Amino acid sequence: MSEEELVRQCKKGDAKSQRQLFDMFSDRFFRLALRYVKNAHEAEDVVMTTFVKIFDNLKKFSYRDKGSLEAWMRKILVNEALMTLRRRHNFYLTETLDAENPEHDKEFFQDADAAYLYQLILELPDGYRTVFNLFAVEGYDHREIADLLGITESTSRSQLFKAKQLLKRKINREGLHYGT
Repeated sequence: MSEEELVRQCKKGDAKSQRQLFDMFSDRFFRLALRYVKNAHEAEDVVMTTFVKIFDNLKKFSYRDKGSLEAWMRKILVNEALMTLRRRHNFYLTETLDAENPEHDKEFFQDADAAYLYQLILELPDGYRTVFNLFAVEGYDHREIADLLGITESTSRSQLFKAKQLLKRKINREGLHYGT
């Protein structure tokens, strides 16, 4: 069944199609949620709440092309993960005095082992990890991140810069040397 037909069937309330949609995306979305909330139980809750919202709002979704469904669902998931972080009351971002931080080095993470980097990213403080994920993984720009999180663009830049600096220090401490 095509993705477009699957959406049509889900909109009609077809339980088999809804299960198929869930099965197609649940593992991937669990890993994505885990990058934000860091706890497997909370990630499961985020995924389940996300799918409830997806099915409740699917009638509002207009299928455009392959990938549009996943992009729409990912936004719902990311927003749900951010709401979970806010509910925990330990999701703090701080403004820094040096708002003009150097731009990040995009090549830095390209050669590192993905599983190793994933683990290091999970160890970042919530604010750093969230901005890093939104920017580096989801592709949001600093204006969009600022709007999503209720912070300034300079805070978003600062949090990303600090996340990258912390990741570099951790990588260097482990024996991998950036730039060599």
